[in-house]
Amino acid sequence: MLFLLPPSEGKAQPATGRPLDVARLSFPSLTAERERLLTAALRAAPALPARELYTGVLYAALDLPSLPAAAQRRFVIISAQYGAVRPADRIATYKREIDAKRWRPLLEPELAKAAGRGVILDCRSATYVAAWRPAGAQAERTAHVSVVREVAGKRTVVSHDAKKTRGEVARFVAETGELPKSVDALTALIRRRFPCELDPPERADTPWRLTIVTT
Repeated sequence: MLFLLPPSEGKAQPATGRPLDVARLSFPSLTAERERLLTAALRAAPALPARELYTGVLYAALDLPSLPAAAQRRFVIISAQYGAVRPADRIATYKREIDAKRWRPLLEPELAKAAGRGVILDCRSATYVAAWRPAGAQAERTAHVSVVREVAGKRTVVSHDAKKTRGEVARFVAETGELPKSVDALTALIRRRFPCELDPPERADTPWRLTIVTT
């Protein structure tokens, strides 16, 4: 199983520590593009594991550092600066908007391989979805998480709270240790904790839509 995450605007600002070592990051085929984007300041800046560097609402709810190492290895974070990283990868704090068009052909083979034949729980925002869209059989095994609030029978899309909910959903699934074999099985697992609805793909090569309903 693979969990796909966006980065967060909120990032830790370490004052000391070892600098980034690009050669040690996951997905080594991305090294050339990472090198192209690095500035001298980033090369010298202290680095932290990605699980500690990202500090936004989703990451506060997910609390990656407290998950077992085996569970953490199922997560991939899409990054404007580094393309894609695993939670244990040490990276430097950055500020950059993603160039999805440039990253897409580089990420596709790496993430397709990382996902393999497993189910994909996609917790990314639209900006980062554009950097890699699972296709074919992988799209059929992908559930993209959306969040709505229902009050008095009326539903509205939420933004800030959606990030928190996505983090909570990913946390719940990861800490169960279960590895669902289908999107239906994943949905059944999530329903143990969260009211949710599953809608089939609207067209070929698009994911299922898993809507979490909050009140």
